[in-house]
Amino acid sequence: MAFHKVEICGVNTSNLPVLTRQEREELMKQLKSGDSEARDRFIQGNLRLVLSIIKRFSNADENPDDLFQIGCIGLIKAIDNFDQNLGVQLSTYCVPMIIGEIRRYLRDSNSIRVSRSIRDMAYKAIYTKETYMKEFQREPTVEEIAEKVGVGKEEIVYAMDAIQSPMSLYEPVYTEGGDTLYVMDQISDKKNKEENWVESIALSEAVNKLNDREKNIIDLRFFQGKTQMEVAEEIGISQAQVSRLEKNALKCLKNQFECR
Repeated sequence: MAFHKVEICGVNTSNLPVLTRQEREELMKQLKSGDSEARDRFIQGNLRLVLSIIKRFSNADENPDDLFQIGCIGLIKAIDNFDQNLGVQLSTYCVPMIIGEIRRYLRDSNSIRVSRSIRDMAYKAIYTKETYMKEFQREPTVEEIAEKVGVGKEEIVYAMDAIQSPMSLYEPVYTEGGDTLYVMDQISDKKNKEENWVESIALSEAVNKLNDREKNIIDLRFFQGKTQMEVAEEIGISQAQVSRLEKNALKCLKNQFECR
């Protein structure tokens, strides 16, 4: 996703206007009185907020132009429905509205269908969480969110889990020194401790040809099901080093089997 590009949806993001507090207050008064030109100026003056929010969805497999348009819809809805008597800043009200609109779009376009009632419950929980954090400067517990929404905590957990986007095990987490670490490198394998496949004599012989450190890493990673981070902590090296040694060991094992 090209979130770094200057132009999105024909809008030069580097030239987006920034409103002063006085300008925002004046335009808000005008647009609430029905001034359509003031409304347009106010929307333009808050597009940077949409731009900053869609960057949070950089891992989503969506075109940034589409997300920007959806985010603008959320912004417009927030502006049109904003009540100054709420006693909160507009940005506090807009952010969860924009995020909710984008997440609703991602959920609706996802091949895994989630019922509208569950999605709405999740959006309420997200909005409640954002509002709570702004007010109390801390993240609320599930119980506190459930109490605000007026449902059981189990329903909140279920709804939030249901709208999570699936992630590939091969999704890159970060790159260090040219070595890319993937989601699968951060996951423990709790089911592969029986060492059934290790009973192969050929594999045992191949593993024995590795040096002690490589054998130890292979044992910890694939026989004991530990993550690369756990392995790194246990043997006292960085996770990037574990990744390099693991890849080299697997390459050696592969070469030995190909030569058989």
